[in-house]
Amino acid sequence: MSLFLCGFLNLFLESIKLYSAKEMLLNPFYPFTFLKISSLKATIVFLSILLIKSNLLRLKGGLIGGLFALILISGIFASSTIALGSLIYAYRLKKKSNSVDNQMQDLETVNV
Repeated sequence: MSLFLCGFLNLFLESIKLYSAKEMLLNPFYPFTFLKISSLKATIVFLSILLIKSNLLRLKGGLIGGLFALILISGIFASSTIALGSLIYAYRLKKKSNSVDNQMQDLETVNV
């Protein structure tokens, strides 16, 4: 990526270089050549900006997706931990009540 940015910087510095009138006197079609080169440079700069933008959008999407996946995984972990804790709590309550209520009760029928 840094090599790409160095090339982009060199292209930008090259595009702001001023041309002299001497070159215009030697070639009468120099304004057209200058326009062609300038339009190519502008196109390259525009396409480079679009490339950088697409790379940044892809990076942003990856970060958002990763964060969303992390939230989902932590939610699943938290809910399974709560479910496991409630099962252990219910098992302990059942075990505690079984040891206390181990006595047999004599139930009598009621005559009305």
